[in-house]
Amino acid sequence: MTISLKSCFQEKLIEAGCDEAGRGCLAGPVFAAAVIFPADYHHEKLNDSKQLSEKQREKLRVEIEQDAVAYSVASSDNHFIDQNNILRASVLTMHKAVNGLKVVPGFLIIDGNYFLPFPGIPHKTIVKGDSLYLSIAAASILAKTYRDHFMEEMHLLHPEYQWIKNKGYPTAVHRKAILDYGITDLHRRSFNLGVDQLKLSF
Repeated sequence: MTISLKSCFQEKLIEAGCDEAGRGCLAGPVFAAAVIFPADYHHEKLNDSKQLSEKQREKLRVEIEQDAVAYSVASSDNHFIDQNNILRASVLTMHKAVNGLKVVPGFLIIDGNYFLPFPGIPHKTIVKGDSLYLSIAAASILAKTYRDHFMEEMHLLHPEYQWIKNKGYPTAVHRKAILDYGITDLHRRSFNLGVDQLKLSF
């Protein structure tokens, strides 16, 4: 299947696409990524991470990291999320990703409709930007794959929650495990977990 996402929003400045993963999860960090591609970059299979299989995302992650002029991945843990709220935490994590770029962009394109201005760099928020622009799609893939790998590692510590499958999202299995075992230090206490949130499971 051929996909034709746009290479950039504007052509005058070096542009970075930004996206996050894990906003709706009950446990674990939120991850964000920023990606700068070469001018006029094209890739027929690059798309929003949600439209791709795990195998496709893993393959594309390698290609993105090889092809990008610069890329950066950042995360903020559940405690930071609880302190700041998930929307603000997601945006600040995107700021961390932009800060981590080895090439300073002159313009940012952000997936979604909310962003806090990054000092000194103008931006544009784009609803469903991950299905429109290559750099945002790439950022969505990096954020998703890096976060998935983290949650798979955490599954080894807490296998009863089946994070290897649900990655911390509120599936029926995950919610039942919370009721059965309580919450871990990775759960977001500011979220509706449906359980006595003082009961910790370590």
